[in-house]
Amino acid sequence: MSDVILAFNCGSSSLKFTLFQLDTTDGAPSVLAHGAVETTPDAPRFHATASNGTVLADQTWAHPDAPTASAPFSLGPLFEWIESHLAGGKIIAVGHRVVHGGPHFISPVLITPDILAELEKLTPFAPLHQPVTLAPIKVIAAERPSLPQIACFDTGFHHTMPAIAHLLPIPRHYEDVGVRRYGFHGLSYAYIASRLPELDPKLAQGRVIVAHLGSGASLCALKNGKSVETTMGFSALDGLMMGTRCGAIDPGVLLYMMQEEGAGWHTIVDTLYHHSGLLGVSGVAADMRSLREHVAEQTSQAANAREALDLFAYRVVREIGALTALLGGLDGLIFTAGIGEHDAALRSEVCSALRWLGIRLDTNANQQHAPVISTSDSAIIVRVEPTNEELMICLNVLQTAPNLTQQP
Repeated sequence: MSDVILAFNCGSSSLKFTLFQLDTTDGAPSVLAHGAVETTPDAPRFHATASNGTVLADQTWAHPDAPTASAPFSLGPLFEWIESHLAGGKIIAVGHRVVHGGPHFISPVLITPDILAELEKLTPFAPLHQPVTLAPIKVIAAERPSLPQIACFDTGFHHTMPAIAHLLPIPRHYEDVGVRRYGFHGLSYAYIASRLPELDPKLAQGRVIVAHLGSGASLCALKNGKSVETTMGFSALDGLMMGTRCGAIDPGVLLYMMQEEGAGWHTIVDTLYHHSGLLGVSGVAADMRSLREHVAEQTSQAANAREALDLFAYRVVREIGALTALLGGLDGLIFTAGIGEHDAALRSEVCSALRWLGIRLDTNANQQHAPVISTSDSAIIVRVEPTNEELMICLNVLQTAPNLTQQP
């Protein structure tokens, strides 16, 4: 078997991974397996599937030893499982999605102790996300110190935005310490931008809005495949309403919470990150499918569920309008990520509200989640395109360390 690259996409409760096999002739990556290590109250649960969907593993690991600051958990069992399935191949590098690269890390980088220290300094910019994405890097550095690790930044794709788009209307000294707009979901947008020249060369050179709609949600305005604006800013709280996150909110609401309720940092963080968005408005669920079931079944929470769904669509439409103005018009709209790829009703609601732009939706194509869901006479092409952040991580690894495949 040929060598493999391991791509990590770390979340708050799970460590997702994709194993890419490198073709022995041209070095092109192909998926060998997907999987995740999920945190549970009792012990980590590990599962993996082959590229064809065959279940390769589904097991609970023995409870790890008590964690320490330098070894919060072990990835030894994962690496042992991978190596047992490689039949003579080896893991030649690991790529990581790192949420925040700050103002200086705009391209993938080989991780060294000094680089890791710099990335840890960015934790105040993303206190809930940065430590989580850096944790497996530290573990692998301790357990497999000779294995190359590459950091791939969710903020990097947006460095092409004009300087004015990065600026926040607050005192200048905050900018001096890095408080500015960055944008996120960059690996997803980079993947879509890389696919566009193949899917539609003309559209790839035009004005496109990509809607990354999942439990986290944002929009990105592309011109010639480059980011010129996005809805997330300094943090992943900004912009669109999300599953449990509020999106853009009047700062006066936070002042009210502090003054009238005595809310401290932890309360505000918990409210805005974990109890807002679809969950906060509906009062019952953060998942679109569950909310649509409440509406369809006319449960006691149907009215609130319907209002949450309506607000989500409303905010998407509002922000598409703003980005269209900045682009000076619109040539294409692309839906991606979990909701964007699979929720035909949401796409229909958004496109219906945007008929004034000349969008005409093909109802049958939309219901079938076809690649193109606009009609032939639509002034704007509307597409549905699956994203692939893990593949972008793998490609970034190969770009950053091109000699990996030549190692003995």
